[in-house]
Amino acid sequence: MKNKLTIDVLSLFPEMFNGVLGSSILAKAAEKALVEYRVTNFRSYSTHKHQQVDDYPYGGGGGMVLKPEPIFSAVSDLVQKADTDHKPRVILMCPQGERYTQKKAEELAESSHLIFICGHYEGYDERIREHLVTDELSIGDYVLTGGELAAMVIIDSVVRLREGALGNETSAQTDSYSTGLLEYPHYTRPAEYKGMKVPDVLLSGHHQHIEEWRMKESLRRTWKRRPDLLEHRTLTEQEQAWLEDIKSEENN
Repeated sequence: MKNKLTIDVLSLFPEMFNGVLGSSILAKAAEKALVEYRVTNFRSYSTHKHQQVDDYPYGGGGGMVLKPEPIFSAVSDLVQKADTDHKPRVILMCPQGERYTQKKAEELAESSHLIFICGHYEGYDERIREHLVTDELSIGDYVLTGGELAAMVIIDSVVRLREGALGNETSAQTDSYSTGLLEYPHYTRPAEYKGMKVPDVLLSGHHQHIEEWRMKESLRRTWKRRPDLLEHRTLTEQEQAWLEDIKSEENN
């Protein structure tokens, strides 16, 4: 069993996390002591009499910029309070950041302490990027009101990969993107519904044939929906043969 993962979130709107962290797999992981969530309003680290955490940018321009002092102070305090000797990954949620992927989720899931910084307004003081954070992440090429929703997405994708978080430990291993391919189709009872039948091979009980079918269908779905993923994958001779069959079947 891995050590507990501590997840800190710095946000001006901590109440946004109540429903997400208190539900489903994320809540169960906390109940099992696999993960600890701590959501902090970094406004409490402001030294301004009105707890101001943003200011106008030097040089002019629209919008407000998050000041460095509250963020640096908050991170320093959270590191001291963390029940781990490992240096944390300090993650800045930002549309300019690295595009988030399943591979990154697997990397972060090996950590013992993650600190997410959720910004608002126009942006961050550049000293936060240069001297405090270890990762800048974006969940897509679009802009959100703040970093909270993006942080929730990443937290969910990381926690589910922790040992013991899912009821079936093989589930995460066969997820789309975990293997480099999209996941194969799934079916359950009844075997026939309104004339729509489950593929015969899945009812055969022949495990090798089922695994081959799943692999081929995974290749088919990836080729049809995300062919770019195949550009970065070295196919075995069998996979290449299946892919040629798939292209022939789809073109006829």
